[in-house]
Amino acid sequence: MRNIYTCFFISLVSISLPILACAQSIGQKFNIHFKNGNLEELVKAIESKTSYHFHYQADLFDSLKVAGDFKEATVKDILDRIFSATDFQYAIYKNEIFLTKNIRIITTLPFQMSTEEETKVIDNKALVADLTSSEPSVSTNVSYKVYPVGRNINPAKRTATVAGYIKNSKTGEPIPGVHVFINKPRVGSITDGFGFYTITLPKGRHELNIQAIGVEDTRRQILVQGDGKLDVSVEEERLALKEVMITSDKTANIRRTPMGIEKLDINTIKQVPTVFGEADILRVVLTLPGVKSVGESSTGFNVRGGSVDQNLILFNDATVFNPSHFFGFFSAFNPEVVKDVQLYKSSIPAKYGGRLASVLELSTREGNKKEFTGTAGIGLITSRLNFEGPLIKDKSSFMLGGRTTYSNWIMDILPKKAGYHGAKAAFYDLNLNINHQQNERNSFYFTAYLSSDKSNLGTDTTYRYNNQNFSLRWKHTFNNKLYSVISGGTDNYGYENYSRFHEEVDYKLKFSIEQTHFKTTFSYYPKSKLSLEFGGGTIYYKSKPGSIEPYNERSLVLPDILAQEQALESAVFAEPKYDLSNDITLNAGFRYSFYSRLGPGNANFYAPGLALTDVNIVSEKQYPKGKSMKTYQGPEFRLGLRFALTPTFSIKAGYNTQRQYIHMLSNTTSMSPTDVWKLSDINIKPQRGNQVSLGIYKNFKSNTVETSIEGYYKNITDFLDYKSGAVLILNHKVEQDVLPTQGKAYGVEFLVKKLTGKLNGWIGYTYSRTFLKTEDVTGANSINDGKYYPSNYDKPHDFTLIGNYRFSHRVSFSLNTTYSTGRPITLPVGKYYYEGGQRLLYSERNQYRIPDYFRSDISINVLGNHKVKQLTHNSWTFGVYNLTGRKNAFATFFASENKVINGYKLSIFGSAIPFVNYNIRFK
Repeated sequence: MRNIYTCFFISLVSISLPILACAQSIGQKFNIHFKNGNLEELVKAIESKTSYHFHYQADLFDSLKVAGDFKEATVKDILDRIFSATDFQYAIYKNEIFLTKNIRIITTLPFQMSTEEETKVIDNKALVADLTSSEPSVSTNVSYKVYPVGRNINPAKRTATVAGYIKNSKTGEPIPGVHVFINKPRVGSITDGFGFYTITLPKGRHELNIQAIGVEDTRRQILVQGDGKLDVSVEEERLALKEVMITSDKTANIRRTPMGIEKLDINTIKQVPTVFGEADILRVVLTLPGVKSVGESSTGFNVRGGSVDQNLILFNDATVFNPSHFFGFFSAFNPEVVKDVQLYKSSIPAKYGGRLASVLELSTREGNKKEFTGTAGIGLITSRLNFEGPLIKDKSSFMLGGRTTYSNWIMDILPKKAGYHGAKAAFYDLNLNINHQQNERNSFYFTAYLSSDKSNLGTDTTYRYNNQNFSLRWKHTFNNKLYSVISGGTDNYGYENYSRFHEEVDYKLKFSIEQTHFKTTFSYYPKSKLSLEFGGGTIYYKSKPGSIEPYNERSLVLPDILAQEQALESAVFAEPKYDLSNDITLNAGFRYSFYSRLGPGNANFYAPGLALTDVNIVSEKQYPKGKSMKTYQGPEFRLGLRFALTPTFSIKAGYNTQRQYIHMLSNTTSMSPTDVWKLSDINIKPQRGNQVSLGIYKNFKSNTVETSIEGYYKNITDFLDYKSGAVLILNHKVEQDVLPTQGKAYGVEFLVKKLTGKLNGWIGYTYSRTFLKTEDVTGANSINDGKYYPSNYDKPHDFTLIGNYRFSHRVSFSLNTTYSTGRPITLPVGKYYYEGGQRLLYSERNQYRIPDYFRSDISINVLGNHKVKQLTHNSWTFGVYNLTGRKNAFATFFASENKVINGYKLSIFGSAIPFVNYNIRFK
């Protein structure tokens, strides 16, 4: 009996102490004097003298002035006095004080919200305080409303999983890359590409924080009783002329484990001035550290020593083989339909494969789910028009966009001596996105993309090429911890070039590659510190490597058609992420890929150890349709480690291996509409590469300034380089003109970025080297005697400055400055006479360089008025591309004229180019 009394006494004391402490705080009296203060000063004074902690939204109390001489007053006395005759109210619960405007707080849980058993559990954990008013607006007091999540069906279970979508409150579109977290305990999640998040929390009352660049910081008071759903609508970040302070939780660069990731939203892309004033996604990607091109207006880009064909470009999971219009003058992607761009330079997720250097992932907007809107833009040589709106309000939406050019008038006014007088250029691209949310568990997404080019440069040859991409994705949510995305579609790229010089020699040159793809990805979140992504996919390739046909009936050109090629590439993958502690996180991905070259087809077998020539062919074999001609397979590894030394300072390391089964054969240093994609076969092996990287990341000034240093080293095996004088087009035995090449690349990248405030932008510098080594088995065709030589895109120094300054809410200024080392070239080092004419003696391959590159661009953006209720919202963009008029060399070449060799330097833009664009946004 004595023990029972003792237990009762201890329980009574444990229950009474918090109540007595709270009562003591409530009755505590002190002196405070304010002559003309504000609420923040009052809060600091009270918190310094008591154990109270205040919760309020600062901007609601900007107009409140605090004045008075408070003597021997309690907190309740002070708040009653300053809030009298105002719309402000307060509530005290234990040592927590909640301040609101036009809203009443009740510090007891309504009985109807839970069963009696649940109420006991909640009360014991002090999980109370709810608003009984109706749903307020997002921007004011919704942060104080308590949202119950789930039901406490299993009281013994101490955690629950909350999942949902983060959406734009204005358009209803989901937002990817948003950080969703609570502070105590520190648990967080980031929304995926569909704006979906899942987070496992202890049961009870929490403040859920939602933060990301470009959206207003948002809070939700949640009462987690069991597994449940919570969708949150957030507002776009309001423009401010003063500095914007970012909280310590906007530190994605510090928190995430993968390194070598660069993310750009479309608003940032639109601020960077580009040629002709058209917002250009690929041009902005080229301003990032570690990303280069071989020259101005070139198609394609090189990432950390990789060739242009080693980049996987995904447009809503569809592969785009040629990402440009008009030989690289314009990006093939309409900026009005793109939501954001993410470039993986190092830690490529295990779900992606098939390329060695990088993955460029472009995500489009889903379209406004609440109302019909549109945009239009008119430039000097291009125009665009986009429509979007709901099909079923808040459930289905569409977005349709298109661009075209009318640039021929510029070609006609060019002087004849420029060589482009009378040239023609035409292109268009079309985008269609449709999405539909069937129910809480199933959503469908359809994407169609078409692009077409037809142009010539004042010659007899016309180039026509096009992309056709269709994809369908189905997202199914099994529960809060597991969901899947199943996707499939077709991607097609091809060209049909023709020459009309003389009827007798006119011809048509064709090429096409088509792939049908299917992929399933599962995302599983079993615990708050563990997540797993796994799945598999397959790609069926069908390539027509090339054909030449007579252009008309009078042409004497003989038809020549290369045999069609087929192949099947499949892979399975798994990538767990585990938080070893709050400061250490480990990613370990595994991918296993299979590749089979399929018949029908003919294969040549060469004598081992000898050069691949006709005289060394020992046998030929014809394979029937569907028969495997050659199989390659192997594992690929991904490893990432993050160690956070402080909340604003982390160190990361990464390692990954890749396999690439298709190759691009090109006679030029950049992509062109005569390139051919070749599938690996018996004599051409797949490319393999591995990369190790290390990075240091540090944020300054309340995380408004991001800095990083990343170093890397990579090896490349079985990259294809070409013999001197190689024939790559319409070559039935192309393996005889290519050489397997080994490569190595290393470098260090520096980045300083500031994306908020009236002055924002980034500065990037890269030092990098890329070397190749090609040895023929006989030594006869070894390049540079089998020694390492710089690749065509080896540019050691690269510097970029992107700066934006907002003078007012309507006027802003942008600057883009870039400098890089000239790319390597092979030059003649001597000349001799043969048969009455001059001949050239060339140096070893890539032993010289073209002059260094420098360019500076400026633009001024002028917005219309900011009236909310008007038919259209308009803006102007004025600027100058290549402000200094520098004649940057794109290439150097030599020509024999009257039996004399003359050298020339080619510049794409040799003068300053002014531009103007008029943009319209309408409802």
